[in-house]
Amino acid sequence: MKIGVIDYGMGNLFSVEQALKRLGCEVIVSSDETELDATDALLLPGVGAFPDAIKRLAETNLNRYLQKVKAENRPLLGICLGMQLLFEQSEEVTTTQGLGFFKGSIKRFSGDNAGQKYRVPHMGWNELVVTKRPSWLKGEGTARHVYFVHSFYATDIDETELVAYANYHGIKVPGIVANGSITGMQFHPEKSGELGVYLLKQWLEGVASC
Repeated sequence: MKIGVIDYGMGNLFSVEQALKRLGCEVIVSSDETELDATDALLLPGVGAFPDAIKRLAETNLNRYLQKVKAENRPLLGICLGMQLLFEQSEEVTTTQGLGFFKGSIKRFSGDNAGQKYRVPHMGWNELVVTKRPSWLKGEGTARHVYFVHSFYATDIDETELVAYANYHGIKVPGIVANGSITGMQFHPEKSGELGVYLLKQWLEGVASC
């Protein structure tokens, strides 16, 4: 299976690439649309600030390309900031429009929930609670925890698009969302041990069965 990792200058490409290779994938890291079109599925990584990422996607015309990917129902997985870019907008730095593949807005953790202070960023291992199963998620992994590193999270989402969440100091943090061929994971599956590998493998097997 050939997976295209979209290179727009704002992703931890090496760790994602290596995780995919360990699962037997041929990996193409590219910003070239012709090369990306020759793959079975696409992965959108992301590290950094939302406005900078949207700007980079626009500068490389990859924002337009991703709209085409969605229209063609091609499998796409967004990870961390890559997932956040799939939502309607973000308040990070300044209000910025996202790709709009999922309903909702990206907002910063306040650090205070009902008078209880908590740490921002949300960093570390959290239990992932599955609420629904898209076609690619079959069975259950034996592990329960995944690794998060983020200060912003998706709010006002469409609950029908929520696959799994983590409870962080009473806040329901969307961990996996899915809408048709588009999937997002807020955590880093490539850094999430047994469960992360299981989920990435399940997604790849779902792609292969399409």
